Formats: sequence, structure tokens, C-alpha cells
Amino acid sequence: MATKVLDSWALIAFFEDEPAAEAVEKLLQQAEDGRHKLLLCAMNWGEVYYATMRKISQAAAEQKAREIASLPIEIVGVGADLALTRQAAIFKATHKMSYADAFAAALASLRKADLVTGDPEFKTLEKEIGIQWLA
Repeated sequence: MATKVLDSWALIAFFEDEPAAEAVEKLLQQAEDGRHKLLLCAMNWGEVYYATMRKISQAAAEQKAREIASLPIEIVGVGADLALTRQAAIFKATHKMSYADAFAAALASLRKADLVTGDPEFKTLEKEIGIQWLA
């Protein structure tokens, strides 16, 4: 079974019904059907939470957290996973990207998964990780 990593850009597009929402919904349905596994780094979960809280409210952020929990997505914690943190630090040091995005890329790299995103920050990593671009 193939594994795919969602970044916050993909989930926000889904929740805000942006043009990429349909593609994300299809990926979610395929994961529900067992066609692939979806992962989300806890750092990127936090991005969705704080973006929603800033834009709307903490109550809305809590609602998004409940919605994410109901989706067929495995949340991968950072905790003491030094391999994940090391790879994220390497990506952050060698590419222009946010630290949270570096964690999504590191998770995709370590799990040999495609990163699902539309965020142009990841363009510089196209030769290092697989990227499934959303439009």
C-alpha cells in the first residue's frame, strides 16, 4: 500500500473548499477504501490549528481538530523522533522553507512517501522527495 503525506496546505485547501479540495477529498476517500495510507506530521496539524484560530477563532480550530481526527489520516508525532527532526533540520538549513514544511518533507522522505501539496515552497525539493502537486 502506497503512503502519502499531507501538508497543511492540502488540508486547508480541503477545509476551505479551494480548487484543490476535490483532489484532497478523492485522496481521503481512497485512504478510507484502503488504497493508500495518509500521514500528517503533528507540526502540520498545528499549522492547520493556528491558521484556523488566527483566521476565525479557537472554537473553530477545535472543530477542525475534531474533523481531522475523524478522517483516515494517521498523525505522526515529533516527540523524541530525532531522525525526523534531523531530516527536517537538514531541509530547513538547505532550502528556503518554513520549519513546519520541513517536517512534512522529512516525513515524506523518511517514509518514502509522496508529499501531497500545492505549496510552491516545496519546488526546491522535487529532486529529493516525491511530490504529488495539487492545483
